[in-house]
Amino acid sequence: MADSYFPRWRAQPDAVEGRIVGTDERLAWPQMFAMGIQHVVAMFGSTVLAPLLMGFDPNLCIFMSGIGTLLFFVLVGGRVPSYLGSSFAFIGLVIAITGYGGHGPNMNIPLALGGIIACGVVYAIIGLIVSAVGTRWIETLMPPVVTGAIVCVIGLNLAPIAVRGVSASNFDSCMALVTVLCVGAVAVFGRGMLQRLLILVGLLMAYVIYAIVTNGLGMGKPIDFSIVANAAWFGMPHFTAPVFDMRAMTLLAPIAVILVAENLGHIKAVSAMTGRNLDRYIGRAFLGDGLATVVSGFAGGTGVTTYAENIGVMAVTKIYSTLVFVIAALIALVLGFSPKFGAVIQTIPGPVLGGVSIVVFGLIAVTGARIWVVNKVDFSDNRNLIVAAVTLVLGAGDFSLKLGGFGLGGIGTATFGAIILYALLRRKPAQGPVA
Repeated sequence: MADSYFPRWRAQPDAVEGRIVGTDERLAWPQMFAMGIQHVVAMFGSTVLAPLLMGFDPNLCIFMSGIGTLLFFVLVGGRVPSYLGSSFAFIGLVIAITGYGGHGPNMNIPLALGGIIACGVVYAIIGLIVSAVGTRWIETLMPPVVTGAIVCVIGLNLAPIAVRGVSASNFDSCMALVTVLCVGAVAVFGRGMLQRLLILVGLLMAYVIYAIVTNGLGMGKPIDFSIVANAAWFGMPHFTAPVFDMRAMTLLAPIAVILVAENLGHIKAVSAMTGRNLDRYIGRAFLGDGLATVVSGFAGGTGVTTYAENIGVMAVTKIYSTLVFVIAALIALVLGFSPKFGAVIQTIPGPVLGGVSIVVFGLIAVTGARIWVVNKVDFSDNRNLIVAAVTLVLGAGDFSLKLGGFGLGGIGTATFGAIILYALLRRKPAQGPVA
């Protein structure tokens, strides 16, 4: 008998510590709901932070993350456990295209939305190709040395944005450092889920300290809580229509390659953790992520990607049931209908947000290096050494390239540079390290 499109989730009586709950299993519904809340909390920090850095409506982006996750779930037939949230790969180019100053709403969001949609279309086409011919060609083009360098470059390229955002005054710089210390303290001294939620908990600690110092002691710019008091509890998200500008589309479309690298790595990680080969769902996962990005762009949201934060939660809990992500997505939809919730997010002070950005962008860069370590990339091979070295400098230096009407920013140039350079050098015999 052929397998059904969706799994038949087998009910497990309770969560036994150390026992793996598979993708096609589920716990009792109260436990599933609790796990769904936990996944919402895990994705929350990054899914809110990315739109704030680009001037998007974070409430809408939370809502669209729920829509995107449900769409992904349907397209992979409930076989791949993943949450889709705001992607950091878009930040640098969106800021460059829209000229966003870093504070308040971004008035040129429609311009970026057309490019986000173009990226999603390219990503979806890659998914269709992978579904037809398999993943070997992607793994050949983007081995660990390339994917690690690309992920690392995202963090390094965004670093100047975080630093500029907290350099307006000594007070802002000091509060950013306080935020970094708060996140670091939770990361080092926290235990269990508290440690897994280091970004969110650290941000809350810094938020409270900032409120005490400004609203309480009169230093710096106080937090304006009136917007929270004036916001309604329930209301429709504020949708924004895209504008299709060829320059913005050509700049943002290549980000699809970065999203492919992220998604491929995440699926391989989940396969290793669950002991199940998910390769046959990779094409559908790319298609789901691409279509979710298109839908988000048409509504006024950011591009989305599968989230490493939620994969981390699964690694800790050993609960891989895909139904958990349906519950998490539905919770995100409910939050998206609360303007008061969005108003609370808008009160996050700039220096606190900047301090969190410093940590998050640094963690992204280190994640790229971790890919090298986990996959035992051999840097005594000059091919790997040159590819990684050139990619990092192109991305960190924001090397831009214009060919007629087509242009690439630092992340795009580094991404394609890494792929092309590896392809050109990969047939050369291995040599010793550069002296």
